[in-house]
Amino acid sequence: MARDLTPVVKQSRREGYALHPKAHKYLAKQATPGSQMQSGGRRSSSSQYSVQMREKQKVRRLYGLLEKQFSNLLKEASRNRGQTGEMALIFLERRLDNAVYRSGFATSRKSARQLVTHGHFTLNGRRVDIPSVRLKVGDEIVVRPHSTKSGYFKNFEEVSPKPSSTPAWIKVDRKNLKFSVTNLPTRDDAEEDIKEQLIVEFYSR
Repeated sequence: MARDLTPVVKQSRREGYALHPKAHKYLAKQATPGSQMQSGGRRSSSSQYSVQMREKQKVRRLYGLLEKQFSNLLKEASRNRGQTGEMALIFLERRLDNAVYRSGFATSRKSARQLVTHGHFTLNGRRVDIPSVRLKVGDEIVVRPHSTKSGYFKNFEEVSPKPSSTPAWIKVDRKNLKFSVTNLPTRDDAEEDIKEQLIVEFYSR
């Protein structure tokens, strides 16, 4: 399976946006007075095209998709009822790896994707190892019995502390290492500072 192996801090520096929790500290340091990079670690864009491209790259890397995957997702979103940008973000939120991250079973989408690809979860009773699986209402995701014996889940509360908040569309049962989808996510469940219309404009050129 193809992957983008560029270090996440380097990606975050390029986009001027923390794509991973460990990038927050680096970008905060770069944004201090006297640093070489200001305004979120990125110089002003010289054209509308570059603004659109940077927003596209930011979101693509935030969710861990390759270019072909991302462009196909936008095409699918455009065929659905509703605004294309919002539908694309809802599709991204419904990915299994994102749901594992949002539910607090991983501290980043990258680590959530790794947990999924290593087969640590079941989806409605069946082993699943595809991060891009799109969840629907009623789906139940459970840590496999064999995986509960691993070092990660034995020390679950230490390695992945309970998040301060959980999206309303996910019901989490940390004691029994499972969560379920109670509703579909909305645009408000994705990051507020994403400008999805710029992405739509980029692919509409």
